[in-house]
Amino acid sequence: MLYQRVLSAAVGIPVLLAAVWRGGWLLFAATVLLMLLSLYEFNRLFIVMGTKTSFFIMAAGMLVLSAGALWGGAGAYGLAVVPVVMLMLISGVLSYPGVTPAAVAVRLTGTLYVSLLIYFYLIRTLDGGQLWILTLLAAIWAGDTVAYFTGKKLGKRKLAPDLSPGKTVEGAVCGLAGCILGAFAVYFLFPALPSGQVLAVGAVAGVFGIIGDLFESSLKRQGGIKDSGTVIPGHGGVLDRFDSLIFAAPAVYYLLSFWSIG
Repeated sequence: MLYQRVLSAAVGIPVLLAAVWRGGWLLFAATVLLMLLSLYEFNRLFIVMGTKTSFFIMAAGMLVLSAGALWGGAGAYGLAVVPVVMLMLISGVLSYPGVTPAAVAVRLTGTLYVSLLIYFYLIRTLDGGQLWILTLLAAIWAGDTVAYFTGKKLGKRKLAPDLSPGKTVEGAVCGLAGCILGAFAVYFLFPALPSGQVLAVGAVAGVFGIIGDLFESSLKRQGGIKDSGTVIPGHGGVLDRFDSLIFAAPAVYYLLSFWSIG
C-alpha cells in the first residue's frame, strides 16, 4: 500500500505542479477535471446509499459555477450560485414524482460542495498566486504525511471515532504542525513571501483540511465504503485525495484576499 501511495504521488504531483506553474487555461481545465471526477464519485456514493441522483445535472451546475469563476472571479462565482440553486430545484419539479426532495437536496449539496475546489484555480489569479498555491499544496501534503505516520506511531485518543476511527488527536495535532512546516518550506525557497501570511496559510490549511477530511469521512461512513473510488492507487478516489483541499482552498483564498484589503 505504501509503495502505491509513493508511486502515485511521484506521477501525480509533477503533473499537478506543472499545471499550477503554467496557470491559465491549463490549470482551469485540470481543476475542472478533478471536480468532475470528484462529482462522479460523490454521485456513486449516494447511489450506493439508495438515493437517486443525477451526475449530469450536478455536472451542469458545477460547470456553470466554474464558468462564473473563470469569467469574473469569486464575485461572479457567488452570483452564479443563484441560477444553480434554481436549476437544482427546477430539476426536482420536472423529475417529480420519480425524484424525492431528499435527492434534490443531495444534488444541490454535491454541486456546491465539489464546486468549492474551483477556489484552487482562483488562488492562482491572486497577486503572487503561483507561490500561494505551492504554499497551500505543500501545507496540505506535509500535513497529511505527518498525520499519517505520527497517527500510526503515536496515536491513542480518537479524534472522531464515529466518523473516522483511524484518525487520532495526536495525528491531527502533528498534522497541523506539519502543515505549518510545509508552508514554511516554500517560504525558505521563496523568502519574498510575507512570513506572517505563510504562517496563517499553513494554519488555516491545516484546520480546514482536517474538517474537509472528516466531512468526506462522514459521507463514506453513511455509505459503508472505505474509499470513494479507485482512480489513484494507494490513495483511493479523487475525492479521498482532494477532500482536504476542497475546504482549505476557499478558506485560504479569502484569507489572502482579506489580508490584502487590510
